[in-house]
Amino acid sequence: MATRTTQREVQPSLVSAPVAGVASLLLPGLGQVLVRQWQRGLVLLGSIVTIVGLMAWRVHDLAHREPGPLAMLIKALQRRPFFIVPMLVGVLILWLWNAWDGYRQAQPERRGGAGIFALVIVLLFTLGWQIGEIDLYKLATELPDAWRPLSRVLWPWPAAVERETETIGAGADILVPCEDNPPPPPEEIPGQPYLVATPTCGELSSLDENNQIVPGTILTLTGRGFAPNTETQIWWVDPLGNEFVVRQGGEYVVFETDDQGAFELDLIMPYRLIPPSAAGRQTHRVEARQVSAVGKLKIGDPLVISISRMVETIFLGMMATFFGILFSIPVSFLAARNLMSSSRFTIAIYYLTRTILNIVRSIEPLIWAIIAVVVVGLGPFAGIIALTVHSIAALGKLYSEAIESIDPGPIEAVQATGATRLQTIMYAVVPQMIPPFVSFSIYRWDINVRMSTVIGLVGGGGIGFVLIQYIKLLNYQAAGIAVWFIAITVAILDYVSAEIRQRFV
Repeated sequence: MATRTTQREVQPSLVSAPVAGVASLLLPGLGQVLVRQWQRGLVLLGSIVTIVGLMAWRVHDLAHREPGPLAMLIKALQRRPFFIVPMLVGVLILWLWNAWDGYRQAQPERRGGAGIFALVIVLLFTLGWQIGEIDLYKLATELPDAWRPLSRVLWPWPAAVERETETIGAGADILVPCEDNPPPPPEEIPGQPYLVATPTCGELSSLDENNQIVPGTILTLTGRGFAPNTETQIWWVDPLGNEFVVRQGGEYVVFETDDQGAFELDLIMPYRLIPPSAAGRQTHRVEARQVSAVGKLKIGDPLVISISRMVETIFLGMMATFFGILFSIPVSFLAARNLMSSSRFTIAIYYLTRTILNIVRSIEPLIWAIIAVVVVGLGPFAGIIALTVHSIAALGKLYSEAIESIDPGPIEAVQATGATRLQTIMYAVVPQMIPPFVSFSIYRWDINVRMSTVIGLVGGGGIGFVLIQYIKLLNYQAAGIAVWFIAITVAILDYVSAEIRQRFV
């Protein structure tokens, strides 16, 4: 048998090789276009324009306060020399390589070569690395410091039970700002905890023009008379009575007293937003508190709240799935081309329905949750609305595609009996649709339960709502309990949905 090979016909170049090279040097990709390598030229043009644009944006981002482009570039070089210099060299090489590629493409024996596109990928990856601020050294050095909160998330069960607590402590007044006659240290009462701050006045931490913390006065706190070898927290109370645990370096100031119940540490006065109306002397208070557990064990609030919110999350996903199925079934028939192609009017309804479904589906449930919160306020109802809207669009698309792939034989047989359109759908379409409808519905319920744990982050109710509150309060054990319940519930629902699909689909 004769073998016939076909070769792609190479169209002749419109210009000579030197002209193509110069053209690509003046405008990236132009030489390739002139030698009829349209796709190659446009890809190179788009790649180089994208890289140069991202590079310029990054330089502006690093030095946007400088007066001109040259000053911005110099400042960016000072701040990120190991990024800017290689990128400038890489862009220059890519530009010259693009000109050489235009010259080579005009040769009679063209050599495509993928090396130039490999350089494009390397430059884009370098930009992505810098824009993403990836810092492996920071990850490696700061991971040990993060182990304490991470360990509380991984094993949060000590917070699942609690006892009634008893608090003992002592405090000292701090005058803001300092004056010629600072207040004296507090008087020590025998047999009671005692705390003294040196000095007894100072300046609070503040924010500079870049919203960076400017440290305030450093206080030396000396305490004695506390319970020995017991965890102690440092609290700050402002003149309005607002109190909070002091943080330094992103961690709460928590420590243990020594064998005699004493301690000494340095504390930077924290930042507090002072109202413009506040003027003159202000008396703040720093306190050392020890919380001791007394009484019998009882179920902790984080466990109770997580269980109740997880139940709310499950029903949130269930209700959203129910309403999504209810409204998406009629919509799916309008979005099925094989059922809506009988006339121009019905085909117009088909395109309109499809367009609406695509628009609604392209908007994430988180966005719909934010919109729903604006309408109905915080709570699970907003989450149900958000998930229902997205479920209608997603299930409508899946159902309609399943309808379009059904066997046309039963439809033709029913129509041959003189059945109406509604009878055709009931007796020829619906029986074929039950298995995929059940499968898609169960799958959507699984998705909605998973998603309902997330939309709570924006006020859509469920366990996600309390999870974000725990994280903001740095209550990592309570957040860990919520995360564990999410993982356990999703795993159980995944098993249940798989069993249902296996039995009924």
